[in-house]
Amino acid sequence: MKNIIFFLVISLLSISAFSQKHNDAKALLDEVAQKVEAYENIYIEFNHKFDNTDANVHQETRGSVTLKKELYHLNYMGTEQIFDGKKIFLIIHEDEEVIIQSPSDNSEDTLTPSKMFSFYKNGYTYKMDELKTLNGVKIQYVKLRPIDSNSEIISVLIGIDVKTKHIYNVIETGKNDTITTLEVRTFKTNQPISEKLFIFDTEKYKDQKKYTISEPK
Repeated sequence: MKNIIFFLVISLLSISAFSQKHNDAKALLDEVAQKVEAYENIYIEFNHKFDNTDANVHQETRGSVTLKKELYHLNYMGTEQIFDGKKIFLIIHEDEEVIIQSPSDNSEDTLTPSKMFSFYKNGYTYKMDELKTLNGVKIQYVKLRPIDSNSEIISVLIGIDVKTKHIYNVIETGKNDTITTLEVRTFKTNQPISEKLFIFDTEKYKDQKKYTISEPK
């Protein structure tokens, strides 16, 4: 009987500790999200890395994105992507082509720039991970794991600057032995920007540049 009570107490303590880690992790992520939501706009320059050791693949690309609430203007790998709140405009300069899509054309699981600070809220469990010092900056990591056992993602590590409560990096590990890393190089807030940044200029691309514009049915 004493053994049963002992194991029961240990089990309850373990559950309590796990719950506390979960609550602490959620509280930190919520603090980051709330801080971001309070900004008028955000400008981010980033490094995007893709690694697969087994296939001996390493790719690294720089990009930038300006966000204003759900609106965004992304520059990445020679393309631009604009979301004006209704439509997504993918501008492929190399092919002189513009593809127009509705947000509903994409899976709800697709991580868009406007979701990058809130995607954790659905479909994941989370817990506090390591506290590291990188380049003199204290970074607290939170580990996310997909609830869906069929997900191609094993885990997502979100590194958060302890002082500013801004995201430092995001590291995604996939089941196909790939590691995708997003490192924030520049993080600026409340910049003077034009509203035209989030509006697709049809005249510029169709009439002046003669780009092909298509909108799949």
